[in-house]
Amino acid sequence: MTLIGLKAEFRKTVTETDVVLFSGLTGDFDPLHIDEEFAKKTIYGRRLVHGALITSFMMTAASIAAQAAPEFVLPSIGLDRLRHTGPVFIGDTMTVNYLVTGAEPARNRYTADVEVKNQRNETVGIATHIFKAIPL
Repeated sequence: MTLIGLKAEFRKTVTETDVVLFSGLTGDFDPLHIDEEFAKKTIYGRRLVHGALITSFMMTAASIAAQAAPEFVLPSIGLDRLRHTGPVFIGDTMTVNYLVTGAEPARNRYTADVEVKNQRNETVGIATHIFKAIPL
């Protein structure tokens, strides 16, 4: 079986709680994420969601895709060309689209295109996910 064409979608509205919990879990207390008064003075005018949280959403989509291929274990090798291409704010709804587009059968590797858009259909993140496909 080929995994080319395997796809998944993950959608979530980012809440204040998400940002606070993520700060606590990671120790990333940058004022751009947690200090509204500081953030008001920046070009963004309000707090930004951590880029790493958006990256985590990308990996959630990869996990959802893996559930559609139960005959394999699909361990991640990493993300290439990861870019946060636009700001994400508390209250934004992110939709992550994940599509397996490439295969290296000799190395048992696959690649997937990952794109994150907000509720205004603006692309705010992109990456190429690299993973193995190990038959069970």
